[in-house]
Amino acid sequence: MTTRSSFQGVVGRDWRSSQPWWPPEPRATTGPNVVLIVLDDVGFAQLGCYGSDIDTPSIDRLAATGIRLANFHTTALCSPTRACLLTGRNHHRNGMGRVAELAMGYPGYWGKPPKENGYLSEILRAEGYATYAVGKWHLTPADETHMGASRSTWPLGRGFERWYGFHGGETHQFVPALFHDNHAVRPPRSVGDGYHLSEDLADHAISFIADLRAADPEKHFFLYFCTGACHSPHQAPRPWIERYGGHFDDGWDRWRERTYARQLAMGILPQGTGLSPRPPWVPAWESLSDVERQVAARFMECFAGFLSHADEQIGRLLRFLEDIGELSDTLIFVVSDNGASAEGGAQGSINDVRLMNLDPADLSEMHRRIDEIGGPLTHNNYPWGWTMAGNTPFKRWKREVHEGGVADPCIVSWGAELADSAGGIRHQFVHAIDVLPTVLELCGLEAPEEIDHVPQSRIDGTSFAYLLHPEGAREPERHVTQYFEMFGSRAIYHEGWKAVTYHPVGPLYGDGLNPNDSFDNDVWELYHVAEDLSEMVDVAAQHPDKLNDLVARWWEEAERNDVLPLDNRVLWSLVHPKPDFRAPRTVQRYFPGGAPVPEGTALDIRNRSHAVNVEIEVPADRVAQGVLVALGSALGGWSLHVLEGQLRYVHNLYGKQRHVVSAPELLAPGRHRVGFSFAKDDGPGGTVQLHTDGEVVASGVVERFTPSAFNGLGVGLTCGYEWGPAVGDGYEAPFAFNGVIIAALVEVTGPVVRDPLAELAAILSEQ
Repeated sequence: MTTRSSFQGVVGRDWRSSQPWWPPEPRATTGPNVVLIVLDDVGFAQLGCYGSDIDTPSIDRLAATGIRLANFHTTALCSPTRACLLTGRNHHRNGMGRVAELAMGYPGYWGKPPKENGYLSEILRAEGYATYAVGKWHLTPADETHMGASRSTWPLGRGFERWYGFHGGETHQFVPALFHDNHAVRPPRSVGDGYHLSEDLADHAISFIADLRAADPEKHFFLYFCTGACHSPHQAPRPWIERYGGHFDDGWDRWRERTYARQLAMGILPQGTGLSPRPPWVPAWESLSDVERQVAARFMECFAGFLSHADEQIGRLLRFLEDIGELSDTLIFVVSDNGASAEGGAQGSINDVRLMNLDPADLSEMHRRIDEIGGPLTHNNYPWGWTMAGNTPFKRWKREVHEGGVADPCIVSWGAELADSAGGIRHQFVHAIDVLPTVLELCGLEAPEEIDHVPQSRIDGTSFAYLLHPEGAREPERHVTQYFEMFGSRAIYHEGWKAVTYHPVGPLYGDGLNPNDSFDNDVWELYHVAEDLSEMVDVAAQHPDKLNDLVARWWEEAERNDVLPLDNRVLWSLVHPKPDFRAPRTVQRYFPGGAPVPEGTALDIRNRSHAVNVEIEVPADRVAQGVLVALGSALGGWSLHVLEGQLRYVHNLYGKQRHVVSAPELLAPGRHRVGFSFAKDDGPGGTVQLHTDGEVVASGVVERFTPSAFNGLGVGLTCGYEWGPAVGDGYEAPFAFNGVIIAALVEVTGPVVRDPLAELAAILSEQ
């Protein structure tokens, strides 16, 4: 910021005796462009260049021209890893001890990195880089993702100059909840027009760079490109799913064995590395029924199609860089944010929000809807047998700190700069916090002491630029100590040894064990991972002093990095979110055409008596049509709309069934007051009454009203249209109302009814 005291020109009595001066603008003159590609929930073994038979030719090409890290680590969860990548600080020091939605009132768990932990985007922008974020963000608490929220934690508030993507951990891949810079936007095309998010993200990444080059042919850029792939829902264009038809019919056990053999043959695994045994809670493929195998294979076909399709979009970006002559001068990282996900459970899931409502689809329903899996009407996630296979050869998975949760792919490519190291594999220990200091070293930059007048905290990471030269394989590792913690599971790596203890998470995605079990009862395991990378042989009994030393070291690191207090209560965090500082209200007005209001921000009507009243003007020259007020999508929600002139209410029970109440008469032209009321009964449902101008025109029963969550994909409340896919049948979103909405009011008329999640949390807290 230039002040009068820093002015270096001359100010005279008039222009004749004055000399103008302009402060120089920062402009990077050395170093490369930087592209950081972050995949989501992609396990160690799921890329072709890490042993998979899933087609990932674009990423494999980067590996062939660069190096692969075979001992790269993350935090075991997405938001925390992303914070590490962008700041170079440990995740608890970033306030990201868990995902942003599960923030708690402690320094290590506030859900938003502090300003003293500067982002790579902030550093590079100050050095003259153009800075762009495309895709998943997930570094903003859920209650700050609406249009009335502060933008301080959004990408443009943390050093990025442009952003196109989505908040939260996941979104619908065919109808995503999108944001452009600081506002919500609709997808540019519909499902019927062939829209898919991965393609849209690549389009915007390319256009951002093209816009820069049209204005400035030489300015360096930093692109943070984060796909939705391969987080659930595993949705992909049908041809990409069909290319894997029958490919996984042999099952996860044989797939895992073949992948393990390829990993050994290509040198990704050191010779002598064992294949961890299949855990007892994962059934042998041969023990499954024919129906179970068909459903499980379909789930994996969708995942593979999703990943290969995303790889093709990465390839489009690379081809564009090559076309403009900049691929060789672009430093590219490809990482995944954690191990493969087991959140689909033992059999898989066709709608993850049903898990939050404690009503998962059974096998017969999934088999009946098998052709829908991977399409816009499912929120699918594969069974944990495929999770185990995706993390070959390691134990456990995402959210846990055995290697299956924290060991991930990392590829570095930099054109001719790495020609002598091309195709190399490095086995030294590296962590996500090491990416930022590596980028700075390769760009010839120092970490700043201040950013925007905010003194900066220490950087925890260690540059691994030393691994990139041809002799890097023989270099001693420099990152020698690293703690891990996620939901109470803990580990520490130190000089080739790893101590680790598993603690079950609170129920919802865990195994249902009491979350209040004492952490003091946890059993620590010890592995000499320098020789036993897959944690096969627990040597705790043989080396008690080594184990005690490592456990003590873990507690020291925990104190130093804001890890405490330990807390594994996932369910408790969901039903006890951070305080809402808005004034309490029982009535909320919504406005036609406005941005979606996130479900957690909108007036809470879940499983309680409520009413919706809308004043409208029906056109005289056409039959009334369109949505008045709605929340959610085909995967769950509710909608008050007019269909072919008839007022209609649809309650969509998380995609399982629809309850429909429709008025028999057409709405006449002119002004009307229409709406519905829902009266909660003593059981799981209640009665709906539709009314027009004060008269009840239809009624019906909703046997089970949505108890815990309408929709898990960021589709909030809308007025005058739906986001899509449509909550009800007989129309397609957005289905905008063709009349005039004068006022739309949502009102709660009954007490909060404790939902099943809260009931379960209360029961467990009393144990």
